[in-house]
Amino acid sequence: IREATQNQINIVLIDTAGRMQDNEPLMKALSKLVILNNPDLVCFIGEALVGNDGVDQLQKFNKALIDLSPKDNVREIDAIILSKFDTVDDKVGAAISMTYSTGKPILFVGCGQKYTHLKKLNAKTVAHALLSCCLLYTSPSPRDS
Repeated sequence: IREATQNQINIVLIDTAGRMQDNEPLMKALSKLVILNNPDLVCFIGEALVGNDGVDQLQKFNKALIDLSPKDNVREIDAIILSKFDTVDDKVGAAISMTYSTGKPILFVGCGQKYTHLKKLNAKTVAHALLSCCLLYTSPSPRDS
């Protein structure tokens, strides 16, 4: 952060290397990192492949961050980034559940291994995938016979 400031770099990404939301010492360290550095944005990065387990991870992670923050400077997750989004096909419901359960937006979805593979979430694509899935599982009406 100091080097970025000296070199007038205005974006710094800090990877917390897979902090487990159930590991209190690691969550305390993360909370301390957030409080000491006061970032503009705290993002939860999760894998799109884990489905509804991702919703649970996100909620626990956010709760731990809130609970371990000092009372005069409570921080929480500001947004969500989902990796491996290019592999979920019609299983996009978890992404919607994450946004709904936290009220936080999905900023980017990862569709590859590089920073350039981070894409803005296209809501129309998600809606189309969900509707296509629903149509596949809808039983035919008597008129369709």
